[in-house]
Amino acid sequence: MSTATSDSPAEAKPKSSEQPQPTSVNSAALPNGEPQTKGESVAPPAAPKLSNAELKAKSKAEKQARRAQAKASKDATPGGAPAPGSAGQSGHPATEPKGNKAKGKSDGAPPVGLGAGRATGARGSVPTIPPKPESSIPECFSHLSMAKRLPITQADKDVHPTVLTLGQQMATFAIDESITRLKATLLAFKKVIDSYTTPPGNTLARHLTPHVLNPQIEYLSACRPMCFSMGNAIRWLKLQVSKIDPDVPDIDAKKQLCASIDAFIQERINFADVVITQKAADYIQNGDAVLVYGRNTLVQRTLLHARLVDGKKFDVIIIDDPYERQGQALAKTLTAEGIKVSYSGDFGALQYQVKLADRIILGAEGMFSNGALYGRCGTSDLAIAAKDSGKQVYALCETINITERVSTDSLTYNEIDPERCSGSSFRLLYDTTPSHYLSTVVTEISSAQPTSVSYLLRKLEDSN
Repeated sequence: MSTATSDSPAEAKPKSSEQPQPTSVNSAALPNGEPQTKGESVAPPAAPKLSNAELKAKSKAEKQARRAQAKASKDATPGGAPAPGSAGQSGHPATEPKGNKAKGKSDGAPPVGLGAGRATGARGSVPTIPPKPESSIPECFSHLSMAKRLPITQADKDVHPTVLTLGQQMATFAIDESITRLKATLLAFKKVIDSYTTPPGNTLARHLTPHVLNPQIEYLSACRPMCFSMGNAIRWLKLQVSKIDPDVPDIDAKKQLCASIDAFIQERINFADVVITQKAADYIQNGDAVLVYGRNTLVQRTLLHARLVDGKKFDVIIIDDPYERQGQALAKTLTAEGIKVSYSGDFGALQYQVKLADRIILGAEGMFSNGALYGRCGTSDLAIAAKDSGKQVYALCETINITERVSTDSLTYNEIDPERCSGSSFRLLYDTTPSHYLSTVVTEISSAQPTSVSYLLRKLEDSN
């Protein structure tokens, strides 16, 4: 055993030309801490116990070797040789001590996770598709909504087919005016209620609104923002549903709701239009020149009533929206009934045409409680020019279109035209006309000053 004591521990290390020992066996020391002699043949322990630092270094070395091997197979040189610093040079993973980290970095191979990943991505041949630029709307207009066609696959499963069709028609402006949209919505809800069946263990009053009506409302709102009349009618309909007695059979309850919808349409839409038409026609005198903007259903009925029913002879001046051109259809209808029509496709001769007119009749999409008129874009310009010329301005509006909200500008409540919206510019569909530019507001209840709109709201609440 003298040879074991005379040899230094360094001689026990294997030379570089000898067969390397497995990385899992520590050849420098035995488990008992005694050095291995040169002449002794000691079998390696079956399961050597490694310290935490050694286990960490071993795991790190194996992980680095796997990364180097994967990099060598992916980033091979054109000659077929693996990249420098890869595992293919030595044939086995090298275990570097902690003190040799700087040497490993200076060999030319970038650290794993830093430069290597970026270099691989730069040399990759996978093409990247640039994101499609979206139309940017200024921050001050980001609260405004815009109509859009939603794929039917994105609709809720509970949306009725009739409502699906109605939403597409609203998104494409096939149904445009507020009162027309309201009537179509109520008729669609009538079909939804008629096809409804209360699930077992539920009542119609508690189940219909959250599980059936709300999905229809959300889909219509996603296709195009609801107008004021639709919001008022939906609140009324939900109130009618909540009033149904739970003990009433479903058949009777559905008949009651459908009858209420029919009565609402007849009273608040059809009858209201007839009364407003008669009242507005009384303001037209023989020989008048009436100035109108675009095409509005109430305004058209008023002109036809004054000509066909009252037998009055008057001229009509139409100033059309330069983007929509809906006034052309009105001009054809009036001309066919023997009314002399003067048509202008834009506002180029606005001041001159206002001076020729005796009175101006405008249709409203809605009325705010402070008397401001919410109408098609361009209505405010016409009302301002008429006020400056001292002409009377009449606004026709059903009470269902009156809202409790207050607005003093055209940026609080409005819609963006989806067909004329780009990154550089966009167009608003409506504008707000202050009350002092209007002379009279004609509703089915009464003809009053614009400042009396809040009184009309209170009167409606008392009647309900």
